Amino acid sequence: MDDRVRRRVGILVGVGLAGGLLPGVTMGAETVDVLLSVMIATMVIVVLTQLVFIGPSGRVPVRMLLVFGGLGFLQDALIWWLLSWLAPKISAMHVEGWGTILLAALLTRTAMVVASQLTSRTEIAAD
Repeated sequence: MDDRVRRRVGILVGVGLAGGLLPGVTMGAETVDVLLSVMIATMVIVVLTQLVFIGPSGRVPVRMLLVFGGLGFLQDALIWWLLSWLAPKISAMHVEGWGTILLAALLTRTAMVVASQLTSRTEIAAD
């Protein structure tokens, strides 16, 4: 699996976790609203993280991973802040408060970094 695909899967998982675990993130009342909200949030985050890419492409030492993770967390927090303003205008999603924005950014970035660092042994051996 390509690194970009792994990052996108990580973003999808992170948005799903943020919507499911955080009480300040409301995705909607019906299943269709929830799916639409998750897809919109995922698409916004994927597009913006592709435009301004912060992160490693492949495996890196832990120290660099922490630097990339911190900068990416800041980027994701700004994107979730944008979503807190934009999402109620186009979907049933609602994000309340700075604490929720920061926790959602932390969940999203952690899931993305974990997904991007998961590689099979054959991919590591091929490098």
